[in-house]
Amino acid sequence: MQYRKLGNSGAVVSAYALGTMTFGAESDEATSFRLMDDYVAAGGNFIDTANVYSAGVSEEIVGRWLKSKPGALRDLVITTKGRFPMGDGPNHLGLSRKNLNEALDASLKRMGVEHIDLYQMHAFDALTPLEETLRFLDDAIRNGKIAYYGFSNFLGWQLTKAVWLARANGYQPPVTLQPQYNLLVRDIEHEIVPAALDAGIGLLPWSPLGGGWLSGKYKRDQMPTGATRLGENPKRGMEAFEKRNAQAQTWDVIGAVEDIARLHHASMAQVALAWVAAQPAVTSVILGARTTEQLADNLGAAKLVLSHDEIARLSAVSKPQMADYPYGDGGISQRNRKLEGGR
Repeated sequence: MQYRKLGNSGAVVSAYALGTMTFGAESDEATSFRLMDDYVAAGGNFIDTANVYSAGVSEEIVGRWLKSKPGALRDLVITTKGRFPMGDGPNHLGLSRKNLNEALDASLKRMGVEHIDLYQMHAFDALTPLEETLRFLDDAIRNGKIAYYGFSNFLGWQLTKAVWLARANGYQPPVTLQPQYNLLVRDIEHEIVPAALDAGIGLLPWSPLGGGWLSGKYKRDQMPTGATRLGENPKRGMEAFEKRNAQAQTWDVIGAVEDIARLHHASMAQVALAWVAAQPAVTSVILGARTTEQLADNLGAAKLVLSHDEIARLSAVSKPQMADYPYGDGGISQRNRKLEGGR
């Protein structure tokens, strides 16, 4: 297992993190315990949860597992999140000091720990002044409740604003951003990846297998049955499948992943994960396995090294569509080429 710095912090985490959104829902407690055991045995040290995963049950399961493993907390980096509703009141959600203070304390209690290594804001809150959120997080670091903080699902300008507000006010800076990122969803490369690179922020991609599409579980023009990531609503699932299925690029990408997997005698999931892990600014890729078999296969990506040509092929076939302005030939890239040509 490769280890990397946690964004611009001094902490070190494994290149693959264990996501726990399935804990208490698709994975019962016994299975969840085995998933964490197997993950740590493979060299992983980064466990990701959130207060809303299974309405707090995921955090409780992680906490009970930590309690059963004396000394494990010293070796692991634990992250959780706050933002989304954990009650019916108007102050039971958002990034206000009031909600975050109560949410963080509740997370600490559910996990039975005195501090969280990385506390992430689960999404942007347009109603709460960002300064209020950042001051709370700085105070939480000073009070020993958290070691670092980061964001999830922020836009590029939101991330950059937070970085500069923290600097201007002398607050501890954010260290990570957790976005959706995979070979089928690369839109963060327009603004978010450059913003993260500029600030030294580490990316923690979620859904690296595109909801299962990049594992080869879906077949062209064949609506899947059984357990899927398309959603519990059958109609919503049908719409999601039809939209992805209708895109020619989807199958071009899947075909390229399948070809490269065959050459390496690897699974398609391992190839897709290895591509994400090799991208700029990526610190740790979040694995969302439901079973020990899925986790074992996903962890195989840690030993897979794609060649430069293979990464280039995957990047080319999955290239996201970009508007001509300001990203394309009519925008700044044209000016850059002219400047470079004149040197």
